Amino acid sequence: MNVSAVFSWLQRLRTWWVILKISLEERLVYRGDFMLGTLMRFLPIITQIFLWNAVFQAAGKSTIVGYQFRDVVAYYLLTMVSRAFSSMPGLASGIALQIRSGEVKKFLVQPVDMLTFLLAGRVAHKLAYYSVAVLPFALVFFVCRGYFNGVPPVDVLVAYVLALVMGFLLGFFLESCIGLIGFWFLEVSSLLFVYMLLSFFLSGHMFPLDLLPHPWNRVVDFLPLKYVAYFPAAVFLGKVPRELLWRELAIEAAWIVVFIVLGRLMWRAGVNRYSGYGG
Repeated sequence: MNVSAVFSWLQRLRTWWVILKISLEERLVYRGDFMLGTLMRFLPIITQIFLWNAVFQAAGKSTIVGYQFRDVVAYYLLTMVSRAFSSMPGLASGIALQIRSGEVKKFLVQPVDMLTFLLAGRVAHKLAYYSVAVLPFALVFFVCRGYFNGVPPVDVLVAYVLALVMGFLLGFFLESCIGLIGFWFLEVSSLLFVYMLLSFFLSGHMFPLDLLPHPWNRVVDFLPLKYVAYFPAAVFLGKVPRELLWRELAIEAAWIVVFIVLGRLMWRAGVNRYSGYGG
Protein backbone atom coordinates (compact mmCIF):
# COMPACT_ATOMS: atom_id res chain seq x y z
CA MET A 1 0.00 0.00 0.00
CA ASN A 2 1.52 3.34 -1.07
CA VAL A 3 1.65 6.56 0.94
CA SER A 4 -1.18 8.25 -0.98
CA ALA A 5 -3.51 5.31 -0.35
CA VAL A 6 -2.71 5.37 3.38
CA PHE A 7 -3.29 9.12 3.50
CA SER A 8 -6.62 8.75 1.68
CA TRP A 9 -7.70 6.02 4.10
CA LEU A 10 -6.78 8.17 7.10
CA GLN A 11 -8.72 11.10 5.65
CA ARG A 12 -11.80 8.95 5.24
CA LEU A 13 -11.44 7.66 8.80
CA ARG A 14 -11.13 11.22 10.11
CA THR A 15 -14.19 12.28 8.12
CA TRP A 16 -16.18 9.34 9.51
CA TRP A 17 -15.10 10.24 13.07
CA VAL A 18 -16.17 13.89 12.62
CA ILE A 19 -19.57 12.79 11.29
CA LEU A 20 -19.99 10.40 14.21
CA LYS A 21 -19.06 13.09 16.75
CA ILE A 22 -21.43 15.69 15.27
CA SER A 23 -24.28 13.15 15.04
CA LEU A 24 -23.78 12.18 18.68
CA GLU A 25 -23.90 15.84 19.75
CA GLU A 26 -27.14 16.30 17.77
CA ARG A 27 -28.73 13.32 19.51
CA LEU A 28 -27.94 14.79 22.92
CA VAL A 29 -29.31 18.29 22.25
CA TYR A 30 -32.78 17.41 23.56
CA ARG A 31 -31.62 15.06 26.30
CA GLY A 32 -34.82 15.20 28.37
CA ASP A 33 -37.09 14.22 25.48
CA PHE A 34 -34.63 11.55 24.32
CA MET A 35 -34.42 9.99 27.80
CA LEU A 36 -38.19 10.04 28.31
CA GLY A 37 -38.80 8.41 24.93
CA THR A 38 -36.20 5.75 25.71
CA LEU A 39 -37.70 4.92 29.11
CA MET A 40 -41.25 4.74 27.73
CA ARG A 41 -40.19 1.84 25.50
CA PHE A 42 -39.95 -0.38 28.56
CA LEU A 43 -43.66 -0.14 29.41
CA PRO A 44 -44.80 -2.86 26.91
CA ILE A 45 -42.82 -5.42 28.94
CA ILE A 46 -45.57 -5.50 31.56
CA THR A 47 -48.36 -6.01 29.04
CA GLN A 48 -46.44 -8.78 27.25
CA ILE A 49 -45.92 -10.69 30.50
CA PHE A 50 -49.65 -10.53 31.29
CA LEU A 51 -50.54 -11.45 27.69
CA TRP A 52 -48.40 -14.57 27.56
CA ASN A 53 -49.51 -15.61 31.04
CA ALA A 54 -53.09 -15.52 29.75
CA VAL A 55 -52.09 -17.50 26.64
CA PHE A 56 -50.53 -20.31 28.68
CA GLN A 57 -53.47 -20.42 31.06
CA ALA A 58 -55.94 -20.58 28.17
CA ALA A 59 -53.92 -23.33 26.48
CA GLY A 60 -53.80 -25.33 29.69
CA LYS A 61 -50.23 -26.37 28.94
CA SER A 62 -46.95 -25.71 30.67
CA THR A 63 -45.00 -25.95 27.40
CA ILE A 64 -45.85 -24.69 23.91
CA VAL A 65 -43.52 -25.80 21.08
CA GLY A 66 -40.63 -26.19 23.50
CA TYR A 67 -41.25 -22.86 25.28
CA GLN A 68 -42.34 -22.59 28.88
CA PHE A 69 -43.84 -19.37 30.18
CA ARG A 70 -40.50 -18.33 31.65
CA ASP A 71 -38.81 -18.99 28.30
CA VAL A 72 -41.28 -16.76 26.46
CA VAL A 73 -40.75 -13.90 28.91
CA ALA A 74 -36.97 -14.26 28.58
CA TYR A 75 -37.35 -14.42 24.80
CA TYR A 76 -39.40 -11.22 24.70
CA LEU A 77 -36.88 -9.38 26.87
CA LEU A 78 -34.07 -10.47 24.56
CA THR A 79 -35.98 -9.44 21.43
CA MET A 80 -36.27 -5.97 22.93
CA VAL A 81 -32.47 -5.85 22.98
CA SER A 82 -32.32 -7.21 19.43
CA ARG A 83 -34.78 -4.63 18.13
CA ALA A 84 -32.96 -1.86 19.96
CA PHE A 85 -29.95 -2.72 17.81
CA SER A 86 -31.66 -3.43 14.49
CA SER A 87 -34.54 -0.94 14.42
CA MET A 88 -33.91 2.15 12.29
CA PRO A 89 -36.83 4.54 12.93
CA GLY A 90 -37.13 7.18 10.25
CA LEU A 91 -34.23 5.93 8.14
CA ALA A 92 -36.07 4.77 5.00
CA SER A 93 -38.62 7.59 5.12
CA GLY A 94 -35.82 10.10 5.73
CA ILE A 95 -33.87 8.94 2.67
CA ALA A 96 -37.00 9.11 0.50
CA LEU A 97 -37.78 12.59 1.84
CA GLN A 98 -34.28 13.82 1.01
CA ILE A 99 -34.67 12.50 -2.53
CA ARG A 100 -38.11 14.04 -2.92
CA SER A 101 -37.15 17.43 -1.49
CA GLY A 102 -33.86 17.65 -3.37
CA GLU A 103 -31.77 17.65 -0.20
CA VAL A 104 -29.92 14.61 -1.52
CA LYS A 105 -28.07 16.97 -3.89
CA LYS A 106 -25.64 17.86 -1.11
CA PHE A 107 -24.21 14.35 -1.30
CA LEU A 108 -23.64 14.81 -5.02
CA VAL A 109 -21.59 18.00 -4.69
CA GLN A 110 -19.71 17.26 -1.45
CA PRO A 111 -17.07 14.56 -0.87
CA VAL A 112 -19.30 12.73 1.62
CA ASP A 113 -20.95 9.41 0.85
CA MET A 114 -24.62 9.42 1.88
CA LEU A 115 -24.79 5.85 3.18
CA THR A 116 -21.58 6.31 5.18
CA PHE A 117 -22.92 9.57 6.60
CA LEU A 118 -26.22 7.95 7.61
CA LEU A 119 -24.44 4.90 9.06
CA ALA A 120 -22.33 7.14 11.30
CA GLY A 121 -25.50 8.93 12.39
CA ARG A 122 -27.15 5.63 13.33
CA VAL A 123 -24.07 4.49 15.27
CA ALA A 124 -24.26 7.76 17.20
CA HIS A 125 -27.97 7.22 17.81
CA LYS A 126 -27.37 3.73 19.24
CA LEU A 127 -24.52 4.98 21.45
CA ALA A 128 -26.75 7.74 22.82
CA TYR A 129 -29.67 5.33 23.24
CA TYR A 130 -27.70 2.76 25.20
CA SER A 131 -26.02 5.40 27.35
CA VAL A 132 -29.55 6.12 28.63
CA ALA A 133 -31.06 2.63 28.38
CA VAL A 134 -28.25 0.57 29.90
CA LEU A 135 -29.44 1.14 33.50
CA PRO A 136 -33.14 0.41 32.80
CA PHE A 137 -32.14 -2.68 30.82
CA ALA A 138 -29.90 -3.84 33.67
CA LEU A 139 -32.70 -3.25 36.21
CA VAL A 140 -35.29 -5.10 34.12
CA PHE A 141 -33.01 -8.08 33.54
CA PHE A 142 -32.08 -8.17 37.23
CA VAL A 143 -35.73 -8.20 38.31
CA CYS A 144 -36.57 -10.84 35.68
CA ARG A 145 -33.43 -12.93 36.18
CA GLY A 146 -35.56 -15.83 37.40
CA TYR A 147 -36.92 -16.27 33.88
CA PHE A 148 -33.44 -17.12 32.51
CA ASN A 149 -31.51 -20.37 32.83
CA GLY A 150 -28.30 -18.64 33.75
CA VAL A 151 -25.56 -17.23 31.55
CA PRO A 152 -24.80 -19.21 28.37
CA PRO A 153 -21.28 -20.51 27.56
CA VAL A 154 -18.61 -18.11 26.32
CA ASP A 155 -18.82 -19.19 22.67
CA VAL A 156 -22.60 -18.69 22.70
CA LEU A 157 -22.16 -15.24 24.26
CA VAL A 158 -19.68 -14.31 21.55
CA ALA A 159 -22.13 -15.52 18.90
CA TYR A 160 -24.90 -13.51 20.58
CA VAL A 161 -22.86 -10.29 20.49
CA LEU A 162 -21.95 -10.92 16.84
CA ALA A 163 -25.63 -11.51 16.04
CA LEU A 164 -26.56 -8.17 17.65
CA VAL A 165 -23.87 -6.21 15.78
CA MET A 166 -24.74 -7.84 12.48
CA GLY A 167 -28.43 -7.29 13.22
CA PHE A 168 -27.66 -3.56 13.43
CA LEU A 169 -25.86 -3.62 10.07
CA LEU A 170 -28.56 -5.74 8.45
CA GLY A 171 -31.32 -3.45 9.70
CA PHE A 172 -29.48 -0.37 8.47
CA PHE A 173 -28.69 -1.56 4.94
CA LEU A 174 -32.06 -3.26 4.47
CA GLU A 175 -34.00 -0.10 5.34
CA SER A 176 -31.55 2.01 3.33
CA CYS A 177 -32.47 -0.02 0.25
CA ILE A 178 -36.15 0.64 0.91
CA GLY A 179 -35.46 4.35 1.22
CA LEU A 180 -33.45 4.38 -2.02
CA ILE A 181 -36.53 3.18 -3.87
CA GLY A 182 -37.48 6.87 -3.57
CA PHE A 183 -35.37 7.48 -6.68
CA TRP A 184 -38.05 5.63 -8.64
CA PHE A 185 -41.15 6.18 -6.45
CA LEU A 186 -41.06 9.51 -4.64
CA GLU A 187 -43.55 8.32 -2.02
CA VAL A 188 -42.56 5.10 -0.23
CA SER A 189 -44.71 5.42 2.90
CA SER A 190 -47.12 2.66 1.81
CA LEU A 191 -44.25 0.34 0.94
CA LEU A 192 -42.58 1.12 4.25
CA PHE A 193 -45.83 0.38 6.11
CA VAL A 194 -46.04 -3.04 4.45
CA TYR A 195 -42.41 -3.74 5.34
CA MET A 196 -42.89 -2.72 8.98
CA LEU A 197 -46.01 -4.89 9.23
CA LEU A 198 -44.24 -7.93 7.79
CA SER A 199 -41.16 -7.26 9.90
CA PHE A 200 -43.22 -7.11 13.10
CA PHE A 201 -44.60 -10.61 12.48
CA LEU A 202 -41.83 -12.34 10.54
CA SER A 203 -38.85 -11.05 12.53
CA GLY A 204 -40.03 -12.80 15.68
CA HIS A 205 -40.72 -9.58 17.56
CA MET A 206 -44.32 -10.50 18.31
CA PHE A 207 -43.83 -14.22 19.05
CA PRO A 208 -41.07 -16.87 18.72
CA LEU A 209 -40.83 -18.03 15.12
CA ASP A 210 -40.77 -21.63 16.39
CA LEU A 211 -44.54 -21.26 16.87
CA LEU A 212 -45.11 -20.92 13.11
CA PRO A 213 -46.56 -24.08 11.52
CA HIS A 214 -45.17 -25.81 8.47
CA PRO A 215 -44.56 -24.58 5.74
CA TRP A 216 -44.47 -20.99 7.01
CA ASN A 217 -41.54 -21.72 9.31
CA ARG A 218 -39.55 -22.87 6.29
CA VAL A 219 -40.49 -19.73 4.36
CA VAL A 220 -39.27 -17.52 7.21
CA ASP A 221 -35.96 -19.42 7.24
CA PHE A 222 -35.26 -18.10 3.74
CA LEU A 223 -35.93 -14.47 4.71
CA PRO A 224 -33.46 -12.06 6.35
CA LEU A 225 -36.06 -10.69 8.78
CA LYS A 226 -35.51 -13.37 11.41
CA TYR A 227 -31.99 -12.06 12.02
CA VAL A 228 -33.18 -8.65 13.27
CA ALA A 229 -35.06 -9.97 16.32
CA TYR A 230 -35.55 -13.73 16.62
CA PHE A 231 -32.07 -15.02 15.89
CA PRO A 232 -30.04 -13.16 18.59
CA ALA A 233 -32.63 -14.09 21.23
CA ALA A 234 -32.69 -17.71 20.10
CA VAL A 235 -28.89 -17.83 20.26
CA PHE A 236 -28.84 -16.59 23.86
CA LEU A 237 -31.57 -19.04 24.93
CA GLY A 238 -29.82 -21.99 23.29
CA LYS A 239 -32.61 -22.55 20.75
CA VAL A 240 -30.08 -22.64 17.92
CA PRO A 241 -28.16 -25.97 17.84
CA ARG A 242 -24.44 -25.48 18.44
CA GLU A 243 -23.57 -27.25 15.18
CA LEU A 244 -25.72 -24.76 13.22
CA LEU A 245 -24.76 -21.62 15.14
CA TRP A 246 -21.81 -20.44 13.06
CA ARG A 247 -23.48 -21.43 9.81
CA GLU A 248 -26.43 -19.18 10.71
CA LEU A 249 -24.04 -16.34 11.53
CA ALA A 250 -22.40 -16.82 8.13
CA ILE A 251 -25.82 -16.64 6.44
CA GLU A 252 -26.59 -13.42 8.32
CA ALA A 253 -23.25 -11.96 7.20
CA ALA A 254 -24.08 -12.98 3.62
CA TRP A 255 -27.40 -11.11 3.84
CA ILE A 256 -25.54 -8.00 5.00
CA VAL A 257 -23.23 -8.21 1.98
CA VAL A 258 -26.24 -8.65 -0.30
CA PHE A 259 -27.91 -5.47 0.96
CA ILE A 260 -24.65 -3.50 0.96
CA VAL A 261 -24.10 -4.38 -2.70
CA LEU A 262 -27.77 -3.81 -3.52
CA GLY A 263 -27.71 -0.42 -1.80
CA ARG A 264 -24.63 0.67 -3.76
CA LEU A 265 -26.16 -0.45 -7.03
CA MET A 266 -29.44 1.33 -6.24
CA TRP A 267 -27.57 4.52 -5.28
CA ARG A 268 -25.56 4.51 -8.50
CA ALA A 269 -28.60 3.78 -10.68
CA GLY A 270 -30.72 6.31 -8.79
CA VAL A 271 -28.16 9.10 -9.12
CA ASN A 272 -27.90 8.43 -12.86
CA ARG A 273 -31.62 9.07 -13.29
CA TYR A 274 -31.99 11.78 -10.63
CA SER A 275 -33.31 15.09 -11.99
CA GLY A 276 -32.63 17.36 -8.99
CA TYR A 277 -36.19 18.40 -8.26
CA GLY A 278 -36.89 20.55 -5.23
CA GLY A 279 -34.66 22.90 -3.24
